[in-house]
Amino acid sequence: MGITDRKQRQKEEVRASILDTAWQMVVTEGWHSFSIRKVADAIEYSVPVIYSHFENKDAILLEFNRKGFQLLAETLAQAKAGQPEPANQIRAMGRAYWSFAFQNKEYYQLMFGLGIPTCETAIKIPALTNFSDVITGSIIAMVPTGQKPNFDPWLKYQSFWSMLHGLVSINMTSLSRPERSDENDHREALPEQVLEDVMCSFIRGIQAAEQPAEQPKTS
Repeated sequence: MGITDRKQRQKEEVRASILDTAWQMVVTEGWHSFSIRKVADAIEYSVPVIYSHFENKDAILLEFNRKGFQLLAETLAQAKAGQPEPANQIRAMGRAYWSFAFQNKEYYQLMFGLGIPTCETAIKIPALTNFSDVITGSIIAMVPTGQKPNFDPWLKYQSFWSMLHGLVSINMTSLSRPERSDENDHREALPEQVLEDVMCSFIRGIQAAEQPAEQPKTS
């Protein structure tokens, strides 16, 4: 191995160490509590070394955002692949989204710390395009071409995403789960029941748009 290759490998190893250490801080202390100084102290490097790999703390958070959305896009694509019908794809992706959020809470809270990402964020995170494409494709497939000229799949995608994110956010803060000594099983199942209910309503709304208008009877 040449000197250049060795230096490149060492650079990649330091970068990976920075990310691994920062992520452990996110998991144990919360994403808002870690700092460049803490990372430098933990891996026993100087602060300038950290800045030679990442411009600032936000650059490290952006890396985690990229990975989080990549994992989410892959999760939804896998859920969709097992369902041939577009409506069932929507249901499967909604359930997969819900599961991802609570099984990867640290990623999800970081990814959506400021709400649903903007178009500017999407430019920095290509996986966001994959995420939107996998959902929008199923929405488009639910309305055959020509049956609803004014149908806006992008609007429906935004509605679907907002619905999922809203449900996750409410339940992640436990605001919808008051402490009660009875009906515990029902209380625990309620959020998933709400998820199923709103997905059914969403799908029915699109399917209703498929139906052509009834032609007036002629005498």
